[in-house]
Amino acid sequence: MPVQRIDSLHAVAAEAWDALLPEPQPFLRHAFLSALEDSGSVGPGSGWQPEHHLLVEDGRLLAALPAYCKSHSYGEYVFDHGWADACRRAGIAYYPKLLGAVPFTPVRGPRLLGRAEAAGELLDGLVAGLEVRGLSGAHINFTEDSADALLGAREGWLERLGCQFHWHNRGYRDFQDFLDALASRKRKQLRKEREQVAGQGIAFDWYAGHELGEADWDFVYACYANTYQVRGQAPYLRRAFFSLLAERLPAAIRVVLARQGRRPVAMAFSLVDGETLYGRYWGCLAEFDRLHFETCFYQGMDYAITHGLRRFDAGAQGEHKLIRGFEPTLTRSWHYLRHPGLRLAVAEFLDQERQAIRAYAEEARGYLPYRQG
Repeated sequence: MPVQRIDSLHAVAAEAWDALLPEPQPFLRHAFLSALEDSGSVGPGSGWQPEHHLLVEDGRLLAALPAYCKSHSYGEYVFDHGWADACRRAGIAYYPKLLGAVPFTPVRGPRLLGRAEAAGELLDGLVAGLEVRGLSGAHINFTEDSADALLGAREGWLERLGCQFHWHNRGYRDFQDFLDALASRKRKQLRKEREQVAGQGIAFDWYAGHELGEADWDFVYACYANTYQVRGQAPYLRRAFFSLLAERLPAAIRVVLARQGRRPVAMAFSLVDGETLYGRYWGCLAEFDRLHFETCFYQGMDYAITHGLRRFDAGAQGEHKLIRGFEPTLTRSWHYLRHPGLRLAVAEFLDQERQAIRAYAEEARGYLPYRQG
């Protein structure tokens, strides 16, 4: 069956798309991806041109890959800028490329949607169409086990490892129960950080998506945008994205607002499914000592414990998470490069990088704060 390409998720009924999803994670939902498109966060001028791939038989959607034609490598969190620079020096066109991913979202999850046989057929059709369309290759980021099996069994796809840090709820009764699992010195450090924030008169309130109005979303966006503006960068997301998501997927949204007295000073925006809290965006409009750690980490851990969630994924990178109990977790991405010389050079690089990433993750475990024995 030929693989179809669409430039807007509105070409697919939300019910048909969501029926392919194997788990309740919100990032692949039609509501989330269409909010990115309708807000202008992806699309013309963003370097993220939607190009979703579909396998359809007799009008029935069998498999899908959320994908984007990319003219740069920003917002992916799997860094291939070095590959692009090497191509530029060698006179090889690296862009445009095809990326299967959730934009601006370094969260592991489903990518090749549908039954394995149909998803494999879609994948093969995608590769076959790269040359005729002038694409340098295809990349699929932050895959889960079923996609890893499909990609690993196909010739030409190169595996890349990464490392993130996730917190796991070991059935803690409350935050103090978690602290009791730590070595004494680390326990004192975390308690002191929380006390420093409370001593500055800062309190926190949690809200679901339907509990926030447009004025609240104005504040959330101002905080989010400020994290980019202080670095001289433009934010990836548009203001409209937050309102659209609150309208389309309110039950998955969790926002914690930090207030000093009546004045809101910071926020953290998260999404939730049945067992995981996903910390996504944070920002502040005033600087306070240790406020970032409390808002982004301790509040989320506390929320996960209170609501019986098993895991807290607070975002990519961040070795500072280790001493706060976040454990190293390997992630995978897959890369198909048409140019044979580039493919060979990248394959050799990735062989070495995988060894280094595994060694790094193992070493990182030695810095976890948990008591031994």
